[in-house]
Amino acid sequence: MRTALLQSSGQLGSVAENLKALDDAAGRAAAAGAGLLVAPELFLTGYAIGDDVARLAEPADGAAAVAIGEIAVRHGIGVVYGYPERAGAAVFNSAQLIGPDGASLANYRKTHLFGCFERDSFTPGEQPVVQAELGGVRVGLMICYDVEFPENVRAHALAGTDLLVVPTAQMHPFQFVAESVVPVRAFENQMYVAYVNRVGLEGEFEFVGLSTLAGPDGIARARAGRGDELVIGDVDPEFLSASRENNPYLRDRRPGLYASLV
Repeated sequence: MRTALLQSSGQLGSVAENLKALDDAAGRAAAAGAGLLVAPELFLTGYAIGDDVARLAEPADGAAAVAIGEIAVRHGIGVVYGYPERAGAAVFNSAQLIGPDGASLANYRKTHLFGCFERDSFTPGEQPVVQAELGGVRVGLMICYDVEFPENVRAHALAGTDLLVVPTAQMHPFQFVAESVVPVRAFENQMYVAYVNRVGLEGEFEFVGLSTLAGPDGIARARAGRGDELVIGDVDPEFLSASRENNPYLRDRRPGLYASLV
C-alpha cells in the first residue's frame, strides 16, 4: 500500500484552512497512487493552541470528521489525522483513521502525554492497541511520545500490526527519535512505521520535520527534510512477510522473564 506522509503544521487555530490543506494533499497523494494519507499530531487545529483546546475540540463523529470523510471519498484514499477529541467532559489528544468510503475505521487516544501543555490540556487514553484493516494491511495507530515506549510498540507487534501510523509533533532537540528510534522500532518489531511530523516554529515549540516511513529492515523508505513536504513510500506485505520469517525476535521472546517490567 502506497503511503503518503503530509509533513506540515497547517494554519494554527484554523480548522477550515487545515481541512483545505488536507484536501489538497489527499488529491496529490491519490494522484501518486497512494492508498493512505497521514497527517501530523493535532493537524486539524494546530498544536500550540493553549487554552483554545477546549473550544476547538470536536467529537470523533463531529463536523470535521464528516468533512474528512468527504475528502476521503472524493479522492478514494484513507486518511489519518490528529485532532483534539471531546468526549463528554474529557478532551483527548486523538488520531482517527477514515477509510476511502468515508467511514471511521479506528480512533486512538494518546496514552502517554508529553510535557505540561499536554498533561494540563488532555486526558490520557487507556487503550494501547487500536487497529483497522485497510487495503489488506493491518494498520495500528499511535501518537508521538507513545512510540518512545518500547512496550507500546511491542504490544502492536504481538497484535499483528503491519503498519504503525504515528502522527507526531516532534520538537527540537529530540530529532534523534525520527532519525534513529523510529527505524529501530520498525526493525525490532518487524513492521512498517510511518512517523509524520510538524515543521517550524509554533508558539514556544520548534518542530523538526524529518517524517519517516521505516521498513522492517530498519531502512527508511521515505524521509522528509525540515520543511513542508509530501513524501511517499510503499508498504509491501510480501517483503514484510519474508522479513518476519527471517527475523526471530518475536519467536525468540521469553515472556516469563519479563514480569519485572510491569
